[in-house]
Amino acid sequence: MLADPQGLLLEAVAFAAEKHRHQRRKDAAASPYINHPIALASLLKREGVDDVAVLCAALLHDTIEDTRTTPDELRVAFGEVITSVVLEVTDDQDLAKSERKLRQVRHAHTLSERARLVKLADKICNVYDIVAAPPANWDLARKRDYLRWAKDVVDRLRGTHAALEAIFDDVHAKGVRALESAGDSGAMPRV
Repeated sequence: MLADPQGLLLEAVAFAAEKHRHQRRKDAAASPYINHPIALASLLKREGVDDVAVLCAALLHDTIEDTRTTPDELRVAFGEVITSVVLEVTDDQDLAKSERKLRQVRHAHTLSERARLVKLADKICNVYDIVAAPPANWDLARKRDYLRWAKDVVDRLRGTHAALEAIFDDVHAKGVRALESAGDSGAMPRV
């Protein structure tokens, strides 16, 4: 698996781009979905995470949950280690959304170190996007609920990576302030 780490990363980018090719983010600009997993991997790398399995899992983290990708397909392409990390951060789509969210909070502390890193990066990127480029149909209350829930998840990941946790805390605090200002003025400031 690690004979050619750069090659493996490029394969993960290409795989994720192909799987998410018809998907767009829910923001007003309908940004290409692939920007999200690339943002996770980029954030992790900038913060000193060099583990290729973590970076690949970040790129692939939504493929099972949001596309028709199967675990076996990932295993063949990327091996058991990367697939197991992706599976750890994949919600069971057969459960109600409220149950999926509750499980993320309850099980965050049980994730492997690699999965915890991916989860932290995902929450950082999502919280940033909820304020800077929110889903077009989300009202203020839903955005605030997301920020509270994301903090509940991250609080159960504490002790994983101090720099990522500090980034989350900063992005979350800016998001809370921005949403408070939006509630006061009706406008959505950017973080």
